[in-house]
Amino acid sequence: MPRAIMLQGTGSDVGKSLLVAGLCRALVRRGLTVRPFKPQNMSNNAAVTADGGEIGRAQALQARACGVAPSVHMNPVLLKPQSDVGSQVVVRGVVAGTARAGDYQSRKGQLLPTVLDSFARLKAEADVVVVEGAGSPAEVNLRAGDIANMGFATAAGVPVVLVGDIDRGGVIASLVGTHALIPSEERALVAGFLINKFRGDVRLFDGGLSVIAERTGWPSFGVVPWLADAALLPAEDAVALDTWKTRSGGRLRVAVPMLSRIANFDDFDPLAQEPDVALSMVPRGQPLPGDADLVILPGSKATIADLAVLRAQGWDVDLAAHRRRGGRVLGICGGYQMLGRRIADPDGIEGPPGEAEGLGLLDVDTVLKGPKVLAEATGTETVTGAAVAGYEMHMGRTEGPDRARPMLILANGQTDGAVSADGRVMGCYLHGLFGADGFRAAFLTGLGGEASGQSYAATVEQALDRIAARLEEHVDIDALLAAAR
Repeated sequence: MPRAIMLQGTGSDVGKSLLVAGLCRALVRRGLTVRPFKPQNMSNNAAVTADGGEIGRAQALQARACGVAPSVHMNPVLLKPQSDVGSQVVVRGVVAGTARAGDYQSRKGQLLPTVLDSFARLKAEADVVVVEGAGSPAEVNLRAGDIANMGFATAAGVPVVLVGDIDRGGVIASLVGTHALIPSEERALVAGFLINKFRGDVRLFDGGLSVIAERTGWPSFGVVPWLADAALLPAEDAVALDTWKTRSGGRLRVAVPMLSRIANFDDFDPLAQEPDVALSMVPRGQPLPGDADLVILPGSKATIADLAVLRAQGWDVDLAAHRRRGGRVLGICGGYQMLGRRIADPDGIEGPPGEAEGLGLLDVDTVLKGPKVLAEATGTETVTGAAVAGYEMHMGRTEGPDRARPMLILANGQTDGAVSADGRVMGCYLHGLFGADGFRAAFLTGLGGEASGQSYAATVEQALDRIAARLEEHVDIDALLAAAR
């Protein structure tokens, strides 16, 4: 009979996404058919599915760990923040509108039937479904209408494993506190707990495990050590940028401004893993480095608003100076739109209706309008002649004289992007293009650098295998399977 187990956390960013990916790969290596599932996700890092929808990037990675193509049913509700108080709501891969946080809290329960139907579809095709919660069940102020944690677990009858992050401190209190806050019927759903991100000798925490078990009645499924291979996998959301550190030693300096609504910044993971590249994610309050060889403007969930942020930070002045020094500039998706002369949003797709003057580094104009383009794509980059592959995920149409020099020629015969007359500024809509090893090597060579020759796809696969092996060593997976139902 198909079974399911759900990992919930004592808080956000405790490592649930990584553990689900690792467990999925570990179970697949045992010969089981496995599917990942997250009822509700909030992230601007998204992935395109083969059927033309979008889901959270973490669920796409988990699907990869299972050896299957991502499906909209793996993440039926995706919230993509556009402001501090509102998000775009994506249901089964399709934009269903926007909602302010307060409005969504009152409406989310209406999505439970859709969530349960998607879960049932996955369960019907798998031996095991590994479910990931969102946030924490201890957020009892959000319990009404919940579809992300105990609301889902209760409705679907799925046992829960509670994950605590020892690296941030207070893990005993967080687990015992969660036990104290949730009602008895929800405590009964918890099959046990996992301690994550432990550094050092695990035996030193034996006493802590005993205290948690005594205070809660929940057994321990294991203590997971700090997994260094996590750095080789795409991050789930922008929380990861809070601890970003530039790796020193690379000759090529690449700078990416951290816009307020930065999206799909995993585009740059393959660059960050190149030994000859020093990739800086530049936080607000700091100038773009004057010695950068390349500045990349990333994707954004609110392009006009983030263009205002860019100007407020003085990054437009830094970018103009970089350009005068002969520096290269690349824009991807929203960043490509910012490089043009004008961006118009007449229908208020990403915020209040209006328009804004662009940076003027490309002779193109953009009008934000639907339908949303969601498609996998392959093609050739025109400057290097190298093959590229990735996905488009954008609202908007961009046209202008520089489109006569496209950055990409796609396999379907269409062109994408634009290149300036001197070839030093370019932009396109294709996410994920640096994952193409041949293009990445040719691009870095064109900047005067040297590529490592490593396969990015192989790096991710090997990292998943090593994480799965570590979980087999430190987690009682047999007990987890026995608890699943």
